[in-house]
Amino acid sequence: MTNIGEFYKCNVCGNFVEVVENGAGELTCCGQAMDLMEIQTEGEKAPKHAPVVEIDGDKVTVCVGEVQHPMDDDHYIQFIELTVGDEKYLKQLKPGDEPKATFIVDAADDVVAKALCNLHGLWSN
Repeated sequence: MTNIGEFYKCNVCGNFVEVVENGAGELTCCGQAMDLMEIQTEGEKAPKHAPVVEIDGDKVTVCVGEVQHPMDDDHYIQFIELTVGDEKYLKQLKPGDEPKATFIVDAADDVVAKALCNLHGLWSN
């Protein structure tokens, strides 16, 4: 069974899927089951991976890590996602980009930020 908001990864091709509707089936890719990605929030890697959220009115800025995450060819943040109520916002990143995203939102009371590191997985604030 899959649930809204879960992320799955294919260990063959590296494909990622975010579930947008609950389902009873199993997600597969490249002929095998995809793995559910655990969302991390703490631990020794958190200072460079856990999103830091700053809210200024309708502007929400998400920086990845208290200490800026590297954005090298072999180690980088692939995307930053912001959830505000029922709305989702996404910024895809690539090596060389700043690990940061600014979103203009209707209301910024209850926000959840997620970031995906190509080496160290999925992180949330």
